[in-house]
Amino acid sequence: MSNETLLTRRGLFMKLGVLFNAIVAAMLAVPILRYLLSSVTLKRANAYADWVPLGPVGQFPEGETRLATFRNPFVMPGDGQTADTACWVRRIEGEQFQVFAVNCAHLGCPVRWFPQSGLFMCPCHGGAYYRDGSRASGPPERGLFEYPSTIQLGILKIHAGELPTPGPNAALYRKRPPCA
Repeated sequence: MSNETLLTRRGLFMKLGVLFNAIVAAMLAVPILRYLLSSVTLKRANAYADWVPLGPVGQFPEGETRLATFRNPFVMPGDGQTADTACWVRRIEGEQFQVFAVNCAHLGCPVRWFPQSGLFMCPCHGGAYYRDGSRASGPPERGLFEYPSTIQLGILKIHAGELPTPGPNAALYRKRPPCA
């Protein structure tokens, strides 16, 4: 045998090292690629654009604010009951509704509705909001986050795909300044 075809000990370990590193790189790349392509592979790319039903219009009496729940439009098989999200529905009059996220705009604690005072109150830091969702007092710098809503065939629906934030997306959707 010639020296060129002879595999040395150093060469063997070098080839084994490269092979081992390639296997580890492939094992790391698979979950990263699955994460990056998950919206395409799950065929839920437009889930955030869906309108989510809250219930029939008659379920919400005029002049009252009620707690309602909806199913998050982008759920995974293992989400279970955690995909159910609460919101406050205020029927102003006729077919005029306001739907608020249940979270305080300060740190996200769940606000409660007190019909006696006509205020939403946050138990964490004393934030208060008027019935129209605007800030009354406390540490929050803005009002409650409001979901865009519509009525289709007598069913109140909200655009709940995006999490409520003071950012520009919700403002552009509603054609009004953020956190107004």
